[in-house]
Amino acid sequence: MFATLLLAATEVSVKAKNPILPEGKEILWAAIAFVIVFSLLAWKAWPAIRAALKARQDKISEDLEKAEAARMEAETSLEDYKRQLAEARNDASRIIEEARLQAEGVRQERIAAVEGEIAELRARAAEDIRLATQRAMSDLQGRVAELSIELAEKVVERNLDRQTQTALIESYINQVGSN
Repeated sequence: MFATLLLAATEVSVKAKNPILPEGKEILWAAIAFVIVFSLLAWKAWPAIRAALKARQDKISEDLEKAEAARMEAETSLEDYKRQLAEARNDASRIIEEARLQAEGVRQERIAAVEGEIAELRARAAEDIRLATQRAMSDLQGRVAELSIELAEKVVERNLDRQTQTALIESYINQVGSN
C-alpha cells in the first residue's frame, strides 16, 4: 500500500505556489482595493492634506515676513543706537570742552584777581613806606631840631626862646634838605 500511494503521488503533480508572484485573483482584488482606497483618499484626505500643506506654507511665509520685519526693525534700532551713541559722544566732548573753557576762565579770573590784590598790596605798601618815610623824616627833623637847640644852647650858653630856635632850625634843615 505504501507503494501505491507513492505511485499515486507521483502521478498527481501538485504545483507549489510561487512566494513572490501572487495569483491572478489576488492581483485583481488588490487592484480593486487600491482604486477604492485611492478614490477615498483623493476625495476625503487629499483636500485636507492640501489645506494642511497650504497652511504650513502660509505659516512659513508669515514667519519669514515676521523675521524680515524683525531684522529690519533690529537694523533700524541699531542705526538709532549708533546715532544716539554718536550724539552722546559729541555731547560729552562738548561738555568737556565747555568745562575746560570755564575752568580756564575761572583760572584767568583768579589770576587777574590775585594780580589786582598784589597790585593793591604793593600800592598800599608803597604808601605805607612813603608815610613811614615822612614820619621818620618828620621825627628826624624834630629830633635834629631838639638836638640843634640843645647844642646851640650849650654853645651860646644863653637861652633863646623856643619859637625863635625852632624857626631857625627848620629854616636850616630846609636849606640842607633842598641841597
